Order: sequence, then C-alpha cells, then structure tokens
Amino acid sequence: VGRRLALLLGLVALLAAGCGVRNSKPFTAKASASCLRSQGFPAVSTNPGKVGFIAGFADNGGVRARSATGNVLTIAFTAGPDSVASTEEAFKSHAPKSLRPHISDIMSANRSAVLVWTITPKPAEADAATRCLKG
Repeated sequence: VGRRLALLLGLVALLAAGCGVRNSKPFTAKASASCLRSQGFPAVSTNPGKVGFIAGFADNGGVRARSATGNVLTIAFTAGPDSVASTEEAFKSHAPKSLRPHISDIMSANRSAVLVWTITPKPAEADAATRCLKG
C-alpha cells in the first residue's frame, strides 16, 4: 500500500508541475484562421494582400476577420513575445490620428499575437478571438 501511495503522489506531483508550464510556441495565422471561422467570424482571410501592411509582413502571418457584428479584427502573428512591442508600435504609428488616443481600447497582445479591432470589441468577440489563437 505504501508503494502505491508513493507512486500516486509522484504522479500527482508530475501533473501539478505540468499545469504550470507555459507554451512558448508562437501563434500562427494558418492555425488560428479556421477557428475564427468556426467561432462566428464569417469573413476570414490570411492573404497577405488583404490583411493589411503590418500583418501582411508579420513573421507568422496575418489574419483579417470580420465578426458577425461587422467589427473587423486584424491580427499580426509575430516571431515571438520579443517582437510584440515593435509590432504594437508599428500599429500605433500607422493608425489614423483620430484613433491614436484610443488605441489601447482596440489593440491588445497575447503571447506572440497583436490584435487590432476597428472599434472596441464586445467581450464575447474579444474572448472568441483570444481563444482562437493557435500555434
């Protein structure tokens, strides 16, 4: 019985340690696009000519998706978390002057992805987009 208990405790410890491990694999446009389609974004493109200049040149691609309410989301998939700040700065510096004071309302980052909406997204839209970030 003591041996089984030790084995069981060892397995529990391994599982607990594994739960704290973060995935460092970068998100990609290709892996995320199909999820966006299945989550209520009827128009999704990964075509570099259609996703915008910044997302079109992102290391792991870009996505432009329109939500069911018409809010347009652009996602630039960077090489990794170290590239996010420069991509955010690129979006800020190329945003129309009228949007710059409110850019934090429409732009967010998650690991290696920078998400920019045309207007502040509804919580359900933002949640769906975040859940669709795949690597």
